[in-house]
Amino acid sequence: MAQTDNFIINREDPILVTGAAGFIGPRVVQSLLRHGFRNVRCLTRSPRSTQRLSAAVAGYGEQGCLEILSGNLLSSEDCAAATANIAVIYHLAAGAGEKSVPAAFLNSVVTTRNLLDAALKQNGVVRFVNVSSLAVYDNAKKRKGVLDETCPIDLQPERFGDAYEFAKVKQDKIVSEYAEKFNIPIVTVRPGFVYGPGRSAISGRVGIGTFGLFLHLGGPNEIPLTFVDNCAEAIVLAGLKPGIEGEVFNVIDDDLPSSRNLLRLYKRNVKRFRSLYLPHALSYLLCTMWEWYSAYSDRQLPPAFSRKKWYRYWKKTRYSNKKVKTQLDWAPHVLTGEGLARYFESCRSAR
Repeated sequence: MAQTDNFIINREDPILVTGAAGFIGPRVVQSLLRHGFRNVRCLTRSPRSTQRLSAAVAGYGEQGCLEILSGNLLSSEDCAAATANIAVIYHLAAGAGEKSVPAAFLNSVVTTRNLLDAALKQNGVVRFVNVSSLAVYDNAKKRKGVLDETCPIDLQPERFGDAYEFAKVKQDKIVSEYAEKFNIPIVTVRPGFVYGPGRSAISGRVGIGTFGLFLHLGGPNEIPLTFVDNCAEAIVLAGLKPGIEGEVFNVIDDDLPSSRNLLRLYKRNVKRFRSLYLPHALSYLLCTMWEWYSAYSDRQLPPAFSRKKWYRYWKKTRYSNKKVKTQLDWAPHVLTGEGLARYFESCRSAR
């Protein structure tokens, strides 16, 4: 197989992007087109959900080799059609909006298994890119230092974790099992909080709105932001660079703002609202008491706060993007200041 720019495939080889109509998917397709790839198959849940995708690829000339395929990864027939003759698979589809654990499991884990089974039947798949999340890491025992790819994975995601995080842990597990058992060439990408135009919510790592008040729990913590264009480029490179099979890459931008600064900028540029800052010791106590009463009341009080969530979101933590820069030759082309400006402008427009 001919190589281009030291990539594992050439520009004529077919590529599949699942979740192509989601928040990150259109930027992944756009990045592939920008690199000169034209044989891209975009899998979407519905033909009516392609407006964002169409806007992203506009201006790239003749798109005769850009195929938009509607299908559901819960269907083995749709998975077979999506993976037919594919060389590289970018798997972004996930149950991100699901509130219940069973629904999230179905739309993240079962769908991933179906896609892997279909990929196994194709002789030409040379890379499967699994898009995961920083939320899979267990940060409880890490006292100081940096959260990076060497940190342990949460072994009990069912304990006071939300449905999406639970499903992502299980998704990564099944991907690892298939890689080990069937020798599928897999690379996993774990972005931080992906932000940009089209997403108006402030990161839960800053705090939570409850009882008509925003509880600011992050304080001086770094927020692991990843601008959507930067994230998409890292995902694309993870599918193209040679010699990285089995590797995991955390994708986080440079010049990360503190939780305090991000909240201040959001209030100044988007909208003002009441917030109350809880120092780390007090926020940990709140999470401990809330977790206890939620268990005591048999979850009549939903576990919105827990010690696990505190460790994952609000514990003092620093982040590293050294590995993704070194091994993928990636750099965040949209700097944090510019990214936040675009994000705030989009938030104002959405109000």
